[in-house]
Amino acid sequence: MEYSRIIELIKKEVVPAVGCTEPAAVALCVAYAVEALGVKPEAIDVKLSANVLKNAMGVGIPGTGMSGLPIAVALGALIGKSEYQLEVFKDCNSAALAAAKEFIGGNRISIGLTSESDEMLYIDVRCKAEGQASRAIIAREHTRLVFREGPFVPLFDVRESLGSADEEAESEELSLREVFEFAMNVPLDEIEFINEARKLNEAASEAALEGNYGHELGKTLSRPMGKGIFGDTIFSHILSATSNACDARMAGAMIPVMSNSGSGNQGIAATLPVVVFARENHNTEEELTRALVLSHLTAIYIKQSLGRLSALCGCVVASTGSSCGLTYLMGGGYEQVAASVKNMVANLAGMVCDGAKPSCALKVSSGVSTAVLSAMLAVQNHSVSSYEGLIEDDVDRCIHNMTRLGSLGMRETDKMVLDIMTHKK
Repeated sequence: MEYSRIIELIKKEVVPAVGCTEPAAVALCVAYAVEALGVKPEAIDVKLSANVLKNAMGVGIPGTGMSGLPIAVALGALIGKSEYQLEVFKDCNSAALAAAKEFIGGNRISIGLTSESDEMLYIDVRCKAEGQASRAIIAREHTRLVFREGPFVPLFDVRESLGSADEEAESEELSLREVFEFAMNVPLDEIEFINEARKLNEAASEAALEGNYGHELGKTLSRPMGKGIFGDTIFSHILSATSNACDARMAGAMIPVMSNSGSGNQGIAATLPVVVFARENHNTEEELTRALVLSHLTAIYIKQSLGRLSALCGCVVASTGSSCGLTYLMGGGYEQVAASVKNMVANLAGMVCDGAKPSCALKVSSGVSTAVLSAMLAVQNHSVSSYEGLIEDDVDRCIHNMTRLGSLGMRETDKMVLDIMTHKK
């Protein structure tokens, strides 16, 4: 791929988000449908793919102190603006929350699984009011509007242009060497924008210290007990900073983060380990910028073949990216970066996604700790060999072995996870 197209790809996939991206995408789709209707809806029917439902059931909604889809749908209808995209909740205040709670109390919202599409990410919203109706559909990507109709908008329908997800991924396919060469050689002024991820996600981590969010993993690691066990080290600082941001985001703090491939947690995990290590290892600003590009672009590359949502936890993808960035900051070249990827695949492939929720901070910390270990081994030229498990000599084949496992091999696992989550007693 040409450098200009890669830059365009990064800018498309690394964007700000407030709150978990699945309920935000649902609220965004509701906003699209309500704008098409032109009036406050009397009834909203939401149909979702299983993976969207799974990731939106138990996560905090920013500014509400509440979790789940009903409040997200209500806020999307009452205060959502489609131009906000994944920051759709940012106008939430006490008055909006009160109105949203009243809206929910009126039994106006219906939520269920879709039977119209096999897309892993599919959101279909229909609104009714005053004898009028509207509809909006987002598919494949969290902000990808593919259909809208209603009395206040012209018909928009590009569903047929979606084509096969596999064909679309292949058309944009990178390789790890291309990712590395781009990150190392692209003119610095063309990738300075990636430092916005650094600023936003560092600010989120610091803001998280002002509250008691989720399971408080980040705070626990930085308290005397945490330091007594993990030490006051670069490693513990990486875990604490990354977990802090995830704690706050999953609990529904009104704190924006820079996402990657439609996931705020992936953006956090691809950013903060690299930022903390670079600062404490006294790497240069240029090295940090290139390491961030390497980390984020590696995650984007892996997600191309895995898909937006799958049974494989996204922290595996983002942590693999950060391991590449860490390896480079430790002095590694391409061969060492490839070794770090192999080490990550050997360790974390198969970590299941059981929805977005506060305990995601635990999984992110597992991924990030493995990223540090994998990088340390790689810079000493230790790599899991092709005789072991999923690993092959070709690092890109290793990556595709892992994404095949996550996207195809774990489909029954995905169904079982959702069944367990929706039938708890």
